[in-house]
Amino acid sequence: MPIKLENVGIAVRDLEETIAFFTDLGLTVQGRDTVSGDWADTAVGLDGNHAKIAVLQTPDGQGQLELFEYLHPDAIETSPTLPNEIGMHRVAFSVDDIDAALEIAAKHGCTPLRGVANYQDIYKLTYLRGPSGILVMLAQKLQG
Repeated sequence: MPIKLENVGIAVRDLEETIAFFTDLGLTVQGRDTVSGDWADTAVGLDGNHAKIAVLQTPDGQGQLELFEYLHPDAIETSPTLPNEIGMHRVAFSVDDIDAALEIAAKHGCTPLRGVANYQDIYKLTYLRGPSGILVMLAQKLQG
């Protein structure tokens, strides 16, 4: 059976803030909508499901994020996920210039959890907290 990853869905506190963060990093908005109705209740498993959504595309055309801001039922605030917690872990992006990407992230108040690491002179990489506490990994392949 062929299978293809379509997107990664992330519930967010503020859709516009999250779109601004990811579009500044280079993703583009492919579409926006508001979803509700019986089909949405059935698909998602929530009665009265009503959400604003946006689909963002990576520049290479290979990856998509689907962001949701719930209008009903109310969004449930949880503590941000730690790197070693079971469940949805993080979203990772390759970047050409990690320092430039971190400058963009800093404009959104997002900084590395600890710093930028060098993995065996193959990658420079870091984890940071994006909007709504989303764990984001940025990795720059080093020449060599």
